Amino acid sequence: MALGLALGLLQGGPARADDYRLDVLDKLRVRVVEWQTAEGAVRDWSALSGDYAVGASGQISLPLVGELPVAGKTTAEVAAEIGERMQKLFALRDLPSASVELAQYRPIYVAGEVQSPGEYPFAPSMTVLKAISLGGGLRRGEAGQRFARDFIRADGDSSVLVAERNRLLVRRARLQAEIANREKINPPAELKDAPDLALLVESETALMESRDRKQKVQLAALADLKTLLQNEIDALAKKSETQARQLSLVEDDLKKVDSLAEKGLTISSRKLSLEQRVADVQASLLDIDTASLKAKQDASKASQDETNLKNDWDAALAQELQNTERELEAVTLKLATSQKLVSEALLQSAEAAAMKEDGSGADIAYVIMREKDGRATEVPATETTAVLPGDVIKVQLNMAMR
Repeated sequence: MALGLALGLLQGGPARADDYRLDVLDKLRVRVVEWQTAEGAVRDWSALSGDYAVGASGQISLPLVGELPVAGKTTAEVAAEIGERMQKLFALRDLPSASVELAQYRPIYVAGEVQSPGEYPFAPSMTVLKAISLGGGLRRGEAGQRFARDFIRADGDSSVLVAERNRLLVRRARLQAEIANREKINPPAELKDAPDLALLVESETALMESRDRKQKVQLAALADLKTLLQNEIDALAKKSETQARQLSLVEDDLKKVDSLAEKGLTISSRKLSLEQRVADVQASLLDIDTASLKAKQDASKASQDETNLKNDWDAALAQELQNTERELEAVTLKLATSQKLVSEALLQSAEAAAMKEDGSGADIAYVIMREKDGRATEVPATETTAVLPGDVIKVQLNMAMR
């Protein structure tokens, strides 16, 4: 005994349940019973009863029975084959009765100009219009609405890119002016008619003047340090000359005292005092020379710092100019693409508006992609065309004249 689902659909409308052919993703509900003549009782094969999904290989897997090909068969054919296999497998005298019904159809798919394309469950008596309603309906009600939205988006992106390009052009002009040590920025020729040119130049000029003041303060500080160190060096040099003269005088006195001491004409304490004086002057002279050497080293370092500051500044300007050129190139390429999109969207929007004005409007076309004999075929459809399980409903918007 075989039971099938009460309804199957073909393209032209309802058909007998026995005509529905199973395929992948269909789900079957199976129940098997056996009438035992000798005992006069019904035996329920509960181990086989349950829901089974048709796998990618087109088979279902039943306990005890094993893999059973079902793709392309009706529920009645599957039920009969289950009974026959069980009778042979278990050597049953009576043929078991299998009940096979569809628990769930394989899904349908909605694609194209709908709000929510995707996979949806199939239901009996489903039409193209019902399937589209599952996807939220048509994506746009007005033919030119999409093109207007595309235009607004592309135009907005283009405006942002234009502003970015203008800013980079003025920044490049400011960097070129700083590298050339010019006090003013030469406005880019590309922006001679730009309405925001004055504001951009004013902003970059303020930045240039601020950076210039910062560099001049740093250089002035180093220049003051060098002047201070040079003054210290000059003062130490004069002090060294004075100490050298004092040393010479003290050494002369010491020589005279040595001569008198040899003759016994002076006391030894006077000689010792002069020798101590010579040592003190020599130590002071050594301290002055050490301080002068340190001051000269500091002055040399200040000069090196001044040179490094200028070199680092020049290198930073060159690197910033290189980065600006790279950013400008990227923005220019993006702007060209965006402007092409603006032109295309504007043209399409104008064409859609013109079509609407002459009463032609846009065509909504429906096509069903259906598996037939293992091959996908296209079936032209209308809103009332019946849909089968596994169908793909494509909704297309055609702008051609009707």
